[in-house]
Amino acid sequence: MPSLAVIIVSWNVAALLDRCLTTLREELARSAVAATVWVVDNASTDGSADLVRDRQGWVRLETPGENLGFVRGNNLILEGLLREGLPDFVWLLNPDTEVRPGAVTALLHCLAEHPDAGLCGPRLLNPDGSLQPSAFRFPGLLQPLFDLGRLPARFYETPLNGRYPRARYAGRQPFRVDHPLGAALMARGAAIAQVGPLDSDFFMYCEEIDWAWRMRQAGWEAWLVPEATVVHHGGASTGQARPATTAHLWVSRARLYRKYRGPLTRALVGWVVRRTFARQPATSPEWAEAYRQIVNAWT
Repeated sequence: MPSLAVIIVSWNVAALLDRCLTTLREELARSAVAATVWVVDNASTDGSADLVRDRQGWVRLETPGENLGFVRGNNLILEGLLREGLPDFVWLLNPDTEVRPGAVTALLHCLAEHPDAGLCGPRLLNPDGSLQPSAFRFPGLLQPLFDLGRLPARFYETPLNGRYPRARYAGRQPFRVDHPLGAALMARGAAIAQVGPLDSDFFMYCEEIDWAWRMRQAGWEAWLVPEATVVHHGGASTGQARPATTAHLWVSRARLYRKYRGPLTRALVGWVVRRTFARQPATSPEWAEAYRQIVNAWT
């Protein structure tokens, strides 16, 4: 059986984290996979760390004493694994997820069947059972314009916005993608050994796109596995700090475009981003600071 490490970085979502760990433990027991599970608590104030100690003592708890963010929180474990010896696979799992039966087995089967696969992700569902798109094409000229409301909404679910057809998610066969969503991202240990951990210059957002891009450049593939299902509540942690998280999103996107897109694409997207946020009315000092950071990042 392959070896598996699971890393969950959590901040102030105690109830969801408890549910995530319970469903994960049940699925690991069903799949009989030898797994080690870490929870990195980013200085939560809702009793998350005590909950893990009291109710989920089977996991390894790390409490760095500060909010490291998603990337540095994962890298706290990834860098240790790189030093000590990576397992066959590493699963980065959000705390606001619920693992459905068969998910781990299906993801591991895809990686076994496709030896060039460096990353794979499951089909994600919203809590009401509806589909949550969980794989995308690498962002280019048009995707940011959709998010800014600059392009017709009727094209939002199309390839113009980096989307894959919903029928692919309903099928049984895994399919190649540019990158899966980072909410439940499984990576091959050999691919991590080659390209390194997440880029810590991304505090949060776009880090999984950067990882997939680096793996693509190194010759690895990414896949979406419809038979693996994970429920994703989405935004449970990040929604608690909207001005800051909005700034993190667009600052991270600026960094991503500087790394991977040419000067013309960067210039065109940057012009629209700056124009949009420079004219956005700030309803609080926090929003004003967020807009300032975004404009500066794209200047």
